[in-house]
Amino acid sequence: MIVESLAEEPGRQANLAAALGVLDRLAERYDLRLGQFDRVRDLFLPDDPQGAFAFWYSLIVQPSGAPAVKVYLNPETRGRDSSTGLVAEALARLGLDSAFPVVAEHGLRREGLDRFSFFALDLTDENRARVKTYVSHDDAMIADVVRAAAATPDVDPVLLADVCELARGGDGPFSGRPLMSSYTFLSGDTDRPSGYSLYIPVRDYVQDDLEACERVLAIMARCGLDTTPFVMALASLVRRPLGDGAGLIAHVSLRLGLPKPGVSVYLSSEAYDVTPPRTTALSA
Repeated sequence: MIVESLAEEPGRQANLAAALGVLDRLAERYDLRLGQFDRVRDLFLPDDPQGAFAFWYSLIVQPSGAPAVKVYLNPETRGRDSSTGLVAEALARLGLDSAFPVVAEHGLRREGLDRFSFFALDLTDENRARVKTYVSHDDAMIADVVRAAAATPDVDPVLLADVCELARGGDGPFSGRPLMSSYTFLSGDTDRPSGYSLYIPVRDYVQDDLEACERVLAIMARCGLDTTPFVMALASLVRRPLGDGAGLIAHVSLRLGLPKPGVSVYLSSEAYDVTPPRTTALSA
């Protein structure tokens, strides 16, 4: 789950101060490793952060042991025009300066439409920690993300295109919430990422969650995956007919390359409200 710390009187600076206080307590309790974060924190945490957020946490709860913690930082914290240079500098400080041109060449091909949206770090031992950069692709066609994925070795472009088409109900454009690429760097990487993931906001391209469910099942079948875990998780959350809303099934992601290929489905608790079904899906 992703968590944003809120101050008693919320605001960008106050929320950031609250988040850093939480980080100090988490680091003490769970022996988090902050070395990589400390190398880039001054880049992403200015005195007057801009953008929608400055600092989020991802908590990965496991059957045993302490939770894993990842931090999400905002490349637009110094303004959108500074985001590309900021990510380039962050990668350089982490020993990945040779990888930036590869990511930019493949992921930032369309000026004004492709942009860095997140920069994430695992707070664990550096031999196991991932560094991840995320690129949003506004109004993308499937061909755009196939090119973006080519920055990573061992990516199956046919599988990627098929999954996109199944999720979208066509080849695009994805004109609602954008597609998002994620490049994963592992220990030992220098000039290119080891892994690639694509996040598809399926909720924006269906009439309702019944259609979203059908598309997720089709994606899992295409990938040769057991659908039982998804069906059980969905059944544990759903409190309404799937045709009565859109957004319970929010995103689906395809992971290619290292460290662990597969499919993830992101479900919403609908704690605030239920988005009504659409009369016409964007894929129509």
